[in-house]
Amino acid sequence: MSENGKARSRREFLAGLGTLPTFAAYLACIPVVSAANPPSDPWSASQLVDPADFARELAADHKGAPLTTVYVGFRTLYEGGHISGASFHGTASTEQGLASLKKWATAVPHSTNLVIYCGCCPFDRCPNIRPAFAELRDMGFTHLRVVTMPTSFAEDWAGKGYPIEKGI
Repeated sequence: MSENGKARSRREFLAGLGTLPTFAAYLACIPVVSAANPPSDPWSASQLVDPADFARELAADHKGAPLTTVYVGFRTLYEGGHISGASFHGTASTEQGLASLKKWATAVPHSTNLVIYCGCCPFDRCPNIRPAFAELRDMGFTHLRVVTMPTSFAEDWAGKGYPIEKGI
């Protein structure tokens, strides 16, 4: 795809996100995080991967150890665009979504190179990433990581031109 085509594709994707009424309504419900109310992070620094590094990792040849990427945010946003190859098994901030993720994960070997991400909102306020990580960690996954999207998927992944897919 030409650079002009990539830029147009990014613009179309980003414009489409603005039309999602559930996303706008959701943003109004995000809890405010402050120094008095910091999020509790269940991961270590070594379990975090930045979007640029993860994009390079996705492009690399994974001889014998393929990546399994899972989106843990809202279905509407997943349908609008997600990391190429990522699967969706439920919104981790809901009991039903977390149960769906857990059900899927019971059939996955615990040694899987498993990377989760959300990007619905700023990483430090995301209601999905922490419960998903904690659940998968508690299930015994030994190679579990999180893609950090400081602002959002739209800005930190799609806006940088990293590979995306649309739909389910």
